[in-house]
Amino acid sequence: MALMRRRWPTLVAGLLAATAWALPAQARFMPLDQVQTRLGFELSTRWGQRLDGWFPKFDGGVEVLPDGRHQVSLRMYTREVLIQDHPSYTKWARGGMFFESERYPVVTFISHPYRPETLSHGGELSGELTIRGIRRAETLLVQPADCARPALDCDVISTGAVRRSDYDMDGFKMAVNDRVVFVLRARLQEHAPQ
Repeated sequence: MALMRRRWPTLVAGLLAATAWALPAQARFMPLDQVQTRLGFELSTRWGQRLDGWFPKFDGGVEVLPDGRHQVSLRMYTREVLIQDHPSYTKWARGGMFFESERYPVVTFISHPYRPETLSHGGELSGELTIRGIRRAETLLVQPADCARPALDCDVISTGAVRRSDYDMDGFKMAVNDRVVFVLRARLQEHAPQ
């Protein structure tokens, strides 16, 4: 259970961190590419049906710290969250039994500072995930990169699992399992807009 809870922040951090090692030396912050990045999650029902959710609206990026380490920050907006092909589950995900988007419109993740070279071959990243005002330490698993400049020339793919009950998202338990798997495919903009 502890491993499951620690994987989520690694997902986001790894997603962005794996790309950060390739940042130009003069860069201090690289934002997420709004077109090529896809931040989502998977749920399953008690009957084995998989539900794919995603955040159409998000922001964040990678900051290069003065000591050379990197730090990821990510904001995902719950008012726009969608469950693919399921309007009723979309309404539920935005409602009081899940994200409660009117009261908690943003899910955030901030990684702990990390050495970017540790992510070139994949690995774990840790940080702080906040959902519904509840902040927990989580860890994401970053897949090895398929290119020399992850997040610039190819997606950085991270996954991590959390228990929704840990974040008071425990409504509809009879129909939807407790485990939420985040699946993040991130790209960064090489040159931040002026």
